Amino acid sequence: MQALNENVLSENVLSEQEVKQNVQHIMEEVRQAAVSAGRNPDDVQVMAVTKTVDPVLVNAAIEQGITLLGENKAQELCSKYDSYHKEGVSIHFIGHLQTNKVKQIVDKVCMIESVDSIKLAKEIDKHCAAIDKVMDVLIEVNIGREENKTGIFPEEVEHLLEEIAKLEHVRVRGMMTIPPVCENKEEVSQYFSRMSQLFIDIKQKKYDNINMEILSMGMSADYPTAVRYGSNIVRIGTAMFGQRNYKRS
Repeated sequence: MQALNENVLSENVLSEQEVKQNVQHIMEEVRQAAVSAGRNPDDVQVMAVTKTVDPVLVNAAIEQGITLLGENKAQELCSKYDSYHKEGVSIHFIGHLQTNKVKQIVDKVCMIESVDSIKLAKEIDKHCAAIDKVMDVLIEVNIGREENKTGIFPEEVEHLLEEIAKLEHVRVRGMMTIPPVCENKEEVSQYFSRMSQLFIDIKQKKYDNINMEILSMGMSADYPTAVRYGSNIVRIGTAMFGQRNYKRS
């Protein structure tokens, strides 16, 4: 693995067996949450969020049944890509994506979950056209209207969808959100409920070239609640791999 100039890999705070046990526990919790909500557990994917995680531990999660990885940074994705056991595994880009990094990742991921501007969508469209690929994307929604977070406000979603629908090499598959940090389930449930309703409302409008199928929300602290509100991708990092102890590589 090539060395990076920033803190990108963490010390292995967990063993491979501990990671596998965590995966098993998370999948069971997701299954129970789905069943309690009257949903088919097979409709919910558990994503392993791999930011700073050594590929050895990522591969342990894959061995335990994880088939979806979430990458936050283009540089880190490129450095670790060849180390992953990728057969039967999909990779999504979930972090803030700068337009000048798009070219680096479009051949490595099957979905970009963090599209929040027409400028970014057009850049994805341009680079995907060059490799004859249609990129699935999610619209990132700032459901908590937090100034320090990326994503667009709910009232801006329809306009962005109308613009992206014109692009030939970008296909919207749904929406993603990161709600504000909340102290209790009741508080975070309000944000998940709003996001779920927005998802349903947009889906009913049936835009051309827009397939509103995926609602990506829920992380380590709140994924069972997110499943109850309709999430079909939960993005799990800490609960799977433990807290990160950063080092310079």
